[in-house]
Amino acid sequence: MSQPSSQDPARARHHSGTDADAGPGVDTGTDARAEVEARPGAEEKGDGLRERLVRTGIALVDAEGTQALTLREIARRAGVSHGAPRRWFPTHLDLLSAIAREGFAELAARVAEADREADRTDAGPRERVETLTGVYLGYAAERRGMYELMFRHDLLESGRLGLRETSLPLFARLAALVAELRPGTDPVTAAGALWANLHGLAQLRHWGSLSLATGSDDPAPFVRAALDAHLGPAEPTR
Repeated sequence: MSQPSSQDPARARHHSGTDADAGPGVDTGTDARAEVEARPGAEEKGDGLRERLVRTGIALVDAEGTQALTLREIARRAGVSHGAPRRWFPTHLDLLSAIAREGFAELAARVAEADREADRTDAGPRERVETLTGVYLGYAAERRGMYELMFRHDLLESGRLGLRETSLPLFARLAALVAELRPGTDPVTAAGALWANLHGLAQLRHWGSLSLATGSDDPAPFVRAALDAHLGPAEPTR
């Protein structure tokens, strides 16, 4: 899991569900839609303000990380006043949840594509778990800022925009595969332990701690060890 620091004022704002940058006396009654439609080309492209803000947030988190996602900065880069987003996102958490929701949708699409490929090759449950693991760790490495945002506890706990319900099917998929591999055990517990291992591995790689402690940044041997520990050793290939 990500480790928000109590020293980070940006994160503190996120946890409060507000954006201190907006300051007192913000005019949240700004006609945001008119403001956006007045921009050249906005109407022709069919850009609504809601979608524009989410896309801006995605680009910002990819480029600068979660600490950059203040309400004011997203609005500034979207080309609207800092009060305009309130018409579509009453709180900062609502906007962050909408951005994170796009991340879960992308990760789910990658998992679905991997499943389709596994169906074509008639892969077994162990191979499917290995593939799912690769997709998860690959996403964590490629979309670091989005990955951290998706698993922020305050967003998931708040339940804004059904974010928990968006994320749970991914875990359910892992638990279903574990149930096939370990009948008679509690698949939710086993899958949770495996996921915790993978999430920790993703974080340690990002921080550089993995290579510092082990001398290697290659996740493959650590993934194999985690899978063997939680699922049992893989059957030898014939």
